[in-house]
Amino acid sequence: MSQRELYLGLMSGTSIDGLDVVLVEFDAMQQPELLQHRQYPIDDQLQQQLHNLCDPAPNELHQWATAERLFAEYCAESVNHFLRHFNISPSAITAIGSHGQTVRHQPDHSPSYTLQLGDPNTLAALTGIPVIADFRRKDIALGGQGAPLVPAFHQAIFSSFDESRVILNLGGIANITWLPGTPAGVTGFDTGPANTLLDRWFKACHPEHEDDFDRHGAFAARGRVLDEVLEKLLRDEYFKRRPPKSTGRDDFNLKWLEEHLGDLSQFVPADLQATLVELTAHTVTHAIKEWLPERPETIFVAGGGAYNPILMSALKSKLPHCGWHATSVLGVAPQHVEAMAFAWLARCYMQRVPGNLPAVTGASRPAILGGLYLP
Repeated sequence: MSQRELYLGLMSGTSIDGLDVVLVEFDAMQQPELLQHRQYPIDDQLQQQLHNLCDPAPNELHQWATAERLFAEYCAESVNHFLRHFNISPSAITAIGSHGQTVRHQPDHSPSYTLQLGDPNTLAALTGIPVIADFRRKDIALGGQGAPLVPAFHQAIFSSFDESRVILNLGGIANITWLPGTPAGVTGFDTGPANTLLDRWFKACHPEHEDDFDRHGAFAARGRVLDEVLEKLLRDEYFKRRPPKSTGRDDFNLKWLEEHLGDLSQFVPADLQATLVELTAHTVTHAIKEWLPERPETIFVAGGGAYNPILMSALKSKLPHCGWHATSVLGVAPQHVEAMAFAWLARCYMQRVPGNLPAVTGASRPAILGGLYLP
């Protein structure tokens, strides 16, 4: 009889809008099963500290150290609440796979680095559960980009011998995984900005709004695409670079917009929002056409952008001959895919199985990712 193993996966994405907690059951004879899930919003004070760390500012080391402990305590409180809510004993959990919060990602800097805060020692001590964390820096150390890491998980649970597929994640940054229908040939990379620019521009235009994002794309729907503006944004070198490649909020932010466009107040706000939607749709679909060996038969969408009908409509219009579906048709709702991936990566560590794909990240070899932090 196969042994039942439970793992928790934690994910706080580039948008910094909340913590996704998922409970995943692994069985050697079956596909992993998502048992429970819950999202915990990040309070305004902690969110602002995280935002401050994402932009260069004075006293960054002090901000880092303070925010690292506070974010770890917040993760621990969320986990403990999650376990009480679902009446699960901490002793039933093999390990927590904690991604942490990315505040710097510079894989092309010399020396390259990536930084995720959220002290795993604090998380382990306050939950009483072993923590696997720091998943990206081993890949960086091996010459890789450290991202994206989810393609290995996508391959494990979403690949099919019956068709070629793309898994498109529309988080803060957009990334794609190419699943050709054979065990070999899987690849993936970050295509550019997705929700991070949309969210930041929406918030800048609506500082008092209860939402931190453009719900259902309603703001963008009121605008029109500014073709000349789009052309300027598309000149960025990142969009022309051949994979492997990855990016983050360090590269794509409101300062980036100002550098390309000048004074942003010259634009009708909704028009710029509509243009940013078009930027994401164009760069995603161009990357699929340019860098994949063939057009996929089906594209499955994960991440918060899957719930933005304006963005989804723009994407579908550029690749109308592909089938477009949310990952929910494959058994995992779009908002749970990444957190579930880090539960899977934690299990890979515990089983001493490599978690990266060198064809994706550019690392010199497959590697067991992360480190173990005991309570």
